[in-house]
Amino acid sequence: MTNSFRLTLAQLNPTVGAIEANIALALDTWRQGRDAGAQMVALTEMFVTGYQTQDLILKPAFAAAAQDAVTALAKEIVDGPALGIGAPHVKDGLLYNAYYVLEAGRIAAVVLKHELPNDGVFDEKRLFASAPLQGPYRVGPLRIGSPICEDAWHSDVAETLAESGAQILLVPNGSPYHRGKPSVRTNLMVARVVETGLPLVYLNMIGGQDDQVFDGASFVLNPGGELAVQMPQFLPSITHVDFIEAPEGWRAKPGLLDSLPRILEADYHAMVMGTRDYLAKCGFKKVLLGLSGGIDSAIVAAIAADAIGAENLRCVMLPSRFTSAVSLEDAGEVARNLGCRLDTVSISGPQEAVGGALAELFADTAPGITEENIQSRLRGVLLMAMSNKFGEMLLTTGNKSEMAVGYCTIYGDMNGGYNPLKDLYKTRVFETCRWRNDNHRDWMKGPAGVVIPPRVIDKPPSAELRDNQKDQDSLPPYEVLDDILDGLIERELSVAEIVAKGHDRAVVKKIEHLLYISEYKRFQSAPGTRLTKKALWLDRRYPMAMRWRDES
Repeated sequence: MTNSFRLTLAQLNPTVGAIEANIALALDTWRQGRDAGAQMVALTEMFVTGYQTQDLILKPAFAAAAQDAVTALAKEIVDGPALGIGAPHVKDGLLYNAYYVLEAGRIAAVVLKHELPNDGVFDEKRLFASAPLQGPYRVGPLRIGSPICEDAWHSDVAETLAESGAQILLVPNGSPYHRGKPSVRTNLMVARVVETGLPLVYLNMIGGQDDQVFDGASFVLNPGGELAVQMPQFLPSITHVDFIEAPEGWRAKPGLLDSLPRILEADYHAMVMGTRDYLAKCGFKKVLLGLSGGIDSAIVAAIAADAIGAENLRCVMLPSRFTSAVSLEDAGEVARNLGCRLDTVSISGPQEAVGGALAELFADTAPGITEENIQSRLRGVLLMAMSNKFGEMLLTTGNKSEMAVGYCTIYGDMNGGYNPLKDLYKTRVFETCRWRNDNHRDWMKGPAGVVIPPRVIDKPPSAELRDNQKDQDSLPPYEVLDDILDGLIERELSVAEIVAKGHDRAVVKKIEHLLYISEYKRFQSAPGTRLTKKALWLDRRYPMAMRWRDES
């Protein structure tokens, strides 16, 4: 008789710190696996605590509560499949990132993470101890090896498991999204399969956590790198995978084969998920934002509507004497297209009051950036007042191009609790608006069709803080600016290398200078969805007080 093994895979969305809720979700998933005849149900890395916990995991009471929850959960896992679940583990006074196997009312095995990531958004060497290499554990007829996330990026862990008798590899992950990440994962896991000759299950969590979005996209590979199962990206999913023992070893039967979205859709879904989960996990049900009639606030409004529904979105137009009739019309059309509320609050009165209060002090000076910033800060004050009064989180709308060069006003248009566009360059904002107008998906709560008027996309960007102002008065064209920033930030190129691409050296030096002197603004900015490997927070940590410049 041929041996078989049904493994239930669950890519779900735990919440950091919500131990009871995460345990309840795990138990419900285990019951679904039991009802489907599974022999094991697998959840992801650090599922009990949520991920990433950052320094919260260093609090002894928190780690102890998580371990106690695992011990209590084990007593529930009877008369059914084994359950694999990630949680912290304290052993001999050291804290580990662990994967527990619960079976027959007990903790049957504990796997401890060996390779600790310490780059990009990860700082696990600061949090956890590195465990020695381990062998596989047995569930029913199968010997299973479980490299935990980063463990599978290194050949020694998988090879040790194969050499010590593992028959399949089950990799539980908390792997956050960045552009192109699914291909990176697939290539690495194919390498592990080729090296070991074993089937491999790559199981990844979903959900937004602060700036990071975990995108799922779990998959199963057979020896040779054949894709047997592909779970969806960004969506919760539970699927059952059947393994059959053949003369040449265990193989996964073909199952769910979902298609992964292209980059524009993936980025947009990440921004929607990041916004939705940040609000939900912080306890907010409604948001507001300043709707200027420009492209950035329009796409943020669309993201918010898709995340939590237009009925939970308040847009506010805050005109001054510099606000054009076109901007008023465009803001109104965006709100109508989305079906959200639009309030209008003029800043002319407050602007006159502040101008009067400062008139004597400013008497011998010419109007300039100071007066422009006052307008932005007045808008920030009014928006924050509405946020406080109505309990709606304020979303800020600055894109990565503006955040990089400081084309934003601290305590003004930077006010807010979350910024969906923080890692999206301006040129990609244009592309994203066009994509959203042409596409609608089931996971979007906002309306289908053209939600951002073409005129909003096509007109020259302007902050409208003085007469006839355009962004290009202060900055190079965005296609030039973004290419320079791509070199300075994403690829860490020298000034000379960027100039060699055809850019004017004086312009490159100006952008470099603006990038470095604006670090203090970014340090005080709202968190936002991470879309690249060089997001302007944990991925790129620069000093605020710094005098070095590249003279190449």
